[in-house]
Amino acid sequence: MRAFLVLSALLCALPAAAADVVVRDGRTLQIGSTSYRLAGIDTPDMDQICLNDRADPWACGVGARDALAKLIGERAVSCRDLGADPLYKARRLGACTIQGETVSLGQQMVQQGFAINLPGRDRFAGDEAKARIEHSGLWRGCFAAPQSFRRSDRDAVLLGASCRDDKRAETVELLFPARTTMPPGCSIKGKFARRARLTGNVGVYHHQGCRSYAGNTKPDRWFCSEDDAKAAGFRRAYNCRASSGN
Repeated sequence: MRAFLVLSALLCALPAAAADVVVRDGRTLQIGSTSYRLAGIDTPDMDQICLNDRADPWACGVGARDALAKLIGERAVSCRDLGADPLYKARRLGACTIQGETVSLGQQMVQQGFAINLPGRDRFAGDEAKARIEHSGLWRGCFAAPQSFRRSDRDAVLLGASCRDDKRAETVELLFPARTTMPPGCSIKGKFARRARLTGNVGVYHHQGCRSYAGNTKPDRWFCSEDDAKAAGFRRAYNCRASSGN
């Protein structure tokens, strides 16, 4: 059994060709059948909106995903498996690097300003401080920490060089819109619901196989997969089929 575990760990660390790597969002890679969340960082979700240095809204979750894809380019990636993701057991935590490099993808995302150091961890705190001082990436404009966005915490501290105290009310309305725009390929609707708290969740999600998908279901969040919705604390609506695509 020990030999099997060692062999499995070695296989997980083997580099995967770029063609075998799918960038799900700014912090998540899929290599073959295994999904890895980059350890030590957090990034905007795919439906999150930020402001640039001219106070114009932009899809920073999509931007973070594109930044990670650009970092990888056509190069091979390897991930050291760090165990199950506490948020979603089917996903793994990974220390992922581009073949031939020593700085992890997570650290590079923080350095470029498209990720923040995971709250409560100090792994990339220095890189985050430098990106903030240099107004790199997200820090050039104004944004809510991803965890604040997920909780729809409109009282959260806003981050970035372009945040203005005298414009806070207007900024909050832009960063926490009442109706969010569906990102490309992310068609699952998430709706905050008090009844979901009975099952330990914050809301309910509806995919296209749900009878409740159309009509009056106006989403508070959009997700690219059911796994993403579950990781964010949403459960499937009871009138949905047992399985679906995105």
